[in-house]
Amino acid sequence: MPYLFDPELAPWVPLLADVDYANVAKMRAQAELMEPAPYDPPVPVDVRDITVQGVQGAPEVGVRIYTPANRTGKLPGLLYMHGGAFVIGLADFFHTETVRIAAEVGAVVVSVNYRTAPEHPFPAPLEDCYAALCWFAEHADELGVDPDRIGVGGESAGGGLAAAVALFARDHDGPALKMQYLGVPVLDDRLATASMHALIDIPGWNRRNAELSWDYYLGGRGLRGGDDVSPYAAPARAEDLAGLPPAYITASEFDPLRDEDLGYARRLIIAGVPTELHHFPGTFHGAAQLVPQAAVSQRMIAEGLDALRRGL
Repeated sequence: MPYLFDPELAPWVPLLADVDYANVAKMRAQAELMEPAPYDPPVPVDVRDITVQGVQGAPEVGVRIYTPANRTGKLPGLLYMHGGAFVIGLADFFHTETVRIAAEVGAVVVSVNYRTAPEHPFPAPLEDCYAALCWFAEHADELGVDPDRIGVGGESAGGGLAAAVALFARDHDGPALKMQYLGVPVLDDRLATASMHALIDIPGWNRRNAELSWDYYLGGRGLRGGDDVSPYAAPARAEDLAGLPPAYITASEFDPLRDEDLGYARRLIIAGVPTELHHFPGTFHGAAQLVPQAAVSQRMIAEGLDALRRGL
């Protein structure tokens, strides 16, 4: 069926035809060749890589810390989870996003290089992200961060992990979170929404790739959509959303994830969680990262930064 993509995005859609998560090795090889969008921050940002302690029995977790220069006083902090369908380690590709947040929001950003499926299915990625959050909160003072102003955020699979970390922290007396930033998040393994059924022939992120991604993440075929999937894997399954931190959520019109993102925002609002939802017409999944120069992508980026400034 024809899709009314934004005119600046439409020429890029055919280039997504090769996105096929049936071949994880190929997707990872292609990802290694991807360059983050060029970005010249308005202030210097110090970047350093370290490892932090994982959960009991798990390996150490790699994190990249972004600290803006020329700032005084305690800064807000953001734990950031990159996208990549739970299977690709794209922390380097999302380097532009994390530098931009540090520079333009004035926040210390900790980007998590979490383990990926299928080698490390759920709960390994969540464990790594939660371990990084606990470390972040415990070391807030030495990082120059106000412990009362730490949030979580991410894009796509990273947005889903951010939502899961927020749920897990609420339910396990974890660090208090100031906000959750959920960019086109992956939230529901059941794949039962109208958009997931309708947008099956979209190049790039489509229903088939969503099915593959969830099968990898949950540890094999036959688990997706079943009764035993944890809400910490698929946050849309959580029955009670009350008490979660304020949320900022984005959704794209021609994204199979659209309706689960809209639905999660609606449920947060009903549960009494302050929630801001932005739906961007004419866009596809990941448009802001893949075509950042487009006017609609610039709006997505600017509004996200504004939400982080206000939220943190």
